[in-house]
Amino acid sequence: MKKYVTIVLLSACAWAHAAPTQPDYAAMENLLKERGLMSAIGSRLSQAKNNVSERASALVTSAMGLLGVPYQYGGNDAETGLDCSGLVRLVYEETVGKILPRRAADQAAVTDTIDRSELKPGDLVFFNTMRRAFSHVGIYVGEGKFIHAPRTGAQVRIEDMRTSYWNTRFNGARRVPMTGSSAEISAR
Repeated sequence: MKKYVTIVLLSACAWAHAAPTQPDYAAMENLLKERGLMSAIGSRLSQAKNNVSERASALVTSAMGLLGVPYQYGGNDAETGLDCSGLVRLVYEETVGKILPRRAADQAAVTDTIDRSELKPGDLVFFNTMRRAFSHVGIYVGEGKFIHAPRTGAQVRIEDMRTSYWNTRFNGARRVPMTGSSAEISAR
């Protein structure tokens, strides 16, 4: 008898906790329209898209302004020269106020992983050029190209990451989070 009561109670509980019905999206949309919130939401989304686009454009423009700066191992300054991570760090700090770590591998560690197919101008691209992951970094500028400080004796320049050399050494793509403080990013 006790087992029978337990089974009946469990059955009743299962019936009472049935899956909820799907939300009525049309009703929610109508409510938002009636309250005048649909246009406000659309306006905010449009504004957010513009901000992201403007930020990416500013990052790429800032990086392009450094074309021709000589490579300097450990370099952090356009006057004395830049290395790959110094270039990225300088562009992000001066353009959007984000302070990234000094080394390429550390920059990879504090940024968000994205798929290569998701790359947008301003994202970071990493390469294995010294037999270790994330030993080189550049800023994606679009159309398969990136800007970077390549090596001693060279200058900051744009290259196509689809060429055999860069394609075989590609290590991953990352996006710098734009929310939170710079201290949060460098401590991540």
